[in-house]
Amino acid sequence: MSHNVNRRETLLLIEKLIDSMIAIEDNQGQFLQRLPDGRVIDTKGWAGWEWTHGIGLFGLFRYQEVTGSVQARQIIDDWFATRFAEGTPEKNINTACPFLTLSWRYQKEPRSDWRAYLETWGDALYRQMPRTDEGCMQHVTYENPHRQQIWDDTLMMAVLPLAKLGLLFDRPRWVEEAKFQFLQHLHYLTDRKSGLWFHGWNFEGRHHFAGALWARGNSWITLAIPELLEMLNLDEHDAFRRQLCGILENQAAALARSQCENGLWPTLLDDPQSYPEASATAGFAAGLLKAIRLGYLNASYLPAAQRALAGVIQHISPQGELTQVSFGTSMGHTLDHYRTIPLTPMPYGQAMAILCLVEGLYLSL
Repeated sequence: MSHNVNRRETLLLIEKLIDSMIAIEDNQGQFLQRLPDGRVIDTKGWAGWEWTHGIGLFGLFRYQEVTGSVQARQIIDDWFATRFAEGTPEKNINTACPFLTLSWRYQKEPRSDWRAYLETWGDALYRQMPRTDEGCMQHVTYENPHRQQIWDDTLMMAVLPLAKLGLLFDRPRWVEEAKFQFLQHLHYLTDRKSGLWFHGWNFEGRHHFAGALWARGNSWITLAIPELLEMLNLDEHDAFRRQLCGILENQAAALARSQCENGLWPTLLDDPQSYPEASATAGFAAGLLKAIRLGYLNASYLPAAQRALAGVIQHISPQGELTQVSFGTSMGHTLDHYRTIPLTPMPYGQAMAILCLVEGLYLSL
């Protein structure tokens, strides 16, 4: 493996990314989600509760785990203390995302004040979250129940937390449900032709909406599969593990073919004219590097992952902001929907860059 990653420089970059992540603000209010009932959801600033913050927390956790950073752990614990004092939001697919990090924190430090939250939300994901036909988790968000819809985002935001909580509290049914959700989403969202994933599937009308092979949605898969396989620690002959490794391999091969010269990927993976998008690229780099490191993918994908890592570093500003990040993206009914999503710094962009650089640290060992 290449050892061209400078550990000290990488650590300094990660610290800048963290400082920038917790300082992001939406001063003009142009990125606030205004709900019909009057609620206003801030997905951009650090003080909200959405999937955007959930991914942010997870980046912090992985960094803390590999460096022992007391500061990163404190930011995580302070976020939960403040949010719990404010009161938890409605339970949906996206608001479940922070519990992936809290479940890992609880494993390291089993605090009784966290346990009830974790068990309550785990039970809600298992029993209360609406299901589509064939038992798939319906992609319920703040704005919309998205009736009969499944999205590739769901696996990262809600299914990974369910799997982790099932392992943590010895609830094998929760773990089996998580595996079932992966298999069902795989069944309906993989594009057999390209090896990539569609953004969504609608059981009403049975279609893939715009048929978008959207980059960030695909990157959730590249991240989630190695995370799940590492969690479950299955035998290499296990049928579920073999199926997921095969799907990841197909995706990785397609990614190696569609990468841009600068190491990034276009926001629509099969449209090189669509703008290059850095958060997805960071997710791909992190997922590929981790999968190679853990033996789920062979090292032939390392050059693509390293080009992506270098491309991500090129897009970190002197202030520690990952640029070229698309805003939260709802399901598109046309491909132009994806081509016109505005670019703006976001907590998940920062965190995906952190996850990517943390995996880069392993290359320096």
